[in-house]
Amino acid sequence: MTADELVRELASAPPSAVAFDGDGTLWSGDVGEDFFFALLESGDIREEATHELRRAAEGAGLDPRGSGAEIARRLYDAYLSGTYREERICEVMTWSFAGRSTLAARDFAAGVLGDRFAQSRAHPEALAVLQQAAGLGYRTYVVSASPRAVVELAAAALGVPADRVLAATPRLRGGHILPDVERPIPYGPGKAEALAAALGGGTLEAAFGDNAFDTDMLCAARRPVAVRPKQRLVERAAQVPALRQLTLEDRPPGALPSPI
Repeated sequence: MTADELVRELASAPPSAVAFDGDGTLWSGDVGEDFFFALLESGDIREEATHELRRAAEGAGLDPRGSGAEIARRLYDAYLSGTYREERICEVMTWSFAGRSTLAARDFAAGVLGDRFAQSRAHPEALAVLQQAAGLGYRTYVVSASPRAVVELAAAALGVPADRVLAATPRLRGGHILPDVERPIPYGPGKAEALAAALGGGTLEAAFGDNAFDTDMLCAARRPVAVRPKQRLVERAAQVPALRQLTLEDRPPGALPSPI
């Protein structure tokens, strides 16, 4: 199903809301990982975050010694090996900036994304639907388990305002980031929960995702749509009734049927 075909369907329904996952769906790569690894490369992890990283490492049975960056890398490696939950590493990425202000986090995120984020990383088929849905009067949301500071900037580059971004959000005190997050973060079932709260009983006309942890959000929509789906979503496609794949004009090899 192409963007034009889907937009024609949306045009035939009363405008309500559409929701997009960010990483891998609206744009290539993972902006949360970009933000996190840039922080580790800087080596500037404050003591507030380092203390909590030590606690997280101990709780995961990992070596808690070393710098904050070294401990954070151990936690990430444990996630890659399957011994540390993906949801937990998303939380770590969000609060690792603890000890600094939200403004500092935003400035750092801007440097990570650069000035040409939309031109270099946006997925054109998903962006076309987002922009045309907004033109039809739909409320457009970005729902991501990546840190709010970087997701807000990425979404803004594609025309989605901050008040329509549902992302992993650190707890704050006096405008400064604490080594904790608001739970549940928008991951797995948390994506559907965050959207339900934002919509207040309104209709989710379409949802777009690329991975297995988007399944709950996809199931909540009248029109669930896969964008460049990863194998983990393909394997769970049967759990999402009527899941279709958004494509460019030519369907890529191995694409999901439309509809399944």
